[in-house]
Amino acid sequence: MNNRRQTLIKYVVPAMLTNVCYFLFTIVDGLFVGNGVGETALGAVNVAIPFTMIVMAIGMLTSIGGAVVAAISIGEGDMDHANSTFFHSFSMTVVVAVIVMLTGALLSAPLAGFLGADTAHKALTMEYLFWWSLFALPSLLSVNLQGFCRNDGAPTYVTIATIASTLLNVFLDWLFVFPLGMGVKGAAIATGLSQTVNMLIVWGHFLTGKAKLRLKWRPIKGSEIAEIVFCGFPEMIAQFATPVMTICMNQMLGRHVGEIGIDAFAIISYVASFSMAVLFGSAEGLQPIFGQSYGAKKKGDLQYYLRCGIIICLVGSAICVLLADLFSRPIAVMFGAEGNLADEVVRNMPKYSWAFIVAGINTIISGYLYSTEKTKSAILLNVLRSFVVCTAVIVGLTMIFKGTIVWFTFGISEGTIAVIAAYLLKAANK
Repeated sequence: MNNRRQTLIKYVVPAMLTNVCYFLFTIVDGLFVGNGVGETALGAVNVAIPFTMIVMAIGMLTSIGGAVVAAISIGEGDMDHANSTFFHSFSMTVVVAVIVMLTGALLSAPLAGFLGADTAHKALTMEYLFWWSLFALPSLLSVNLQGFCRNDGAPTYVTIATIASTLLNVFLDWLFVFPLGMGVKGAAIATGLSQTVNMLIVWGHFLTGKAKLRLKWRPIKGSEIAEIVFCGFPEMIAQFATPVMTICMNQMLGRHVGEIGIDAFAIISYVASFSMAVLFGSAEGLQPIFGQSYGAKKKGDLQYYLRCGIIICLVGSAICVLLADLFSRPIAVMFGAEGNLADEVVRNMPKYSWAFIVAGINTIISGYLYSTEKTKSAILLNVLRSFVVCTAVIVGLTMIFKGTIVWFTFGISEGTIAVIAAYLLKAANK
């Protein structure tokens, strides 16, 4: 029991810290650009964010897929297949990164238009997309190497790399935006350099004698590529949940509540992003031990870690909800909200935040399913969660009942998914 608990702490705590740091990555650029360049520049960065989210989601296809396959192979004692998976996953990530780099650098103008940049924001959005895309290779490889580093029993390396790169990103954002006056270009370069440092630190693990996973040339096998893509597909789909939900919420708030609703949701979304960072972190930390326990056919360990994962998410999400509701006004003020807008945030935070508790359970069950080769069930769950149920509930209920029910729809959507997830989990355990 003590060994199980130690393993849980070793993997889950660093992963949660890592994801919280990634959350800081997402808001630091906005904070510095908004204060150092202006509202138009901040808007341009926000327009570009969906592109970066989509890129990272595609990166999950090759990275998490490879990590899942490697974890099961390690549990089975098949290190040759684990190393072959490492090579194939790494190579696939390099190809994706090069395509992203060329697309963002050469097609920044049409990309900015596709993302919805108007005349006022287009030039700055293009600038941010161009410079961010130039660092696509280290950005995606850092995610890829982190997954394999965790599976190689070195999650602390990942935590050190993420904390160091986050602190560097804060410093470089300040340096490039304020003293050097580089604007959105500076913010994009700061993020890129920070991710490069992250990649190099994690890479250090694989250069040590302790690393069991080694990156060596292997003949390319289509079957291994297909296996990685199949296992990574559920997590890629899951990454689309937030942007789809955000688009639906903004549309319904704009139509039925007005501009103040959209502005309030922007602030509440930051709280939601923090909470989801904690929940996704716990799922990512459990992925290696789910996979290795499954590969080693240790059913008792598998069930223990699943129970602990659900408890961790229940407690963690409940704390997030409590803090969000208690400190909703100071949070609103921190983001510059005053008067009616601050009141709108305080009034609607409890209506929205309770959903974090249900969302945490869904995240753990999804991670359990794709980590134990229940990939079809994981794909079904995440397609329903990210696209079908989310859109139907948020848009459908708001169109029918109008008004402030929109603030409850995220929770209702996640509650519906929880019923489906429980059924899929029960079927998987049989």
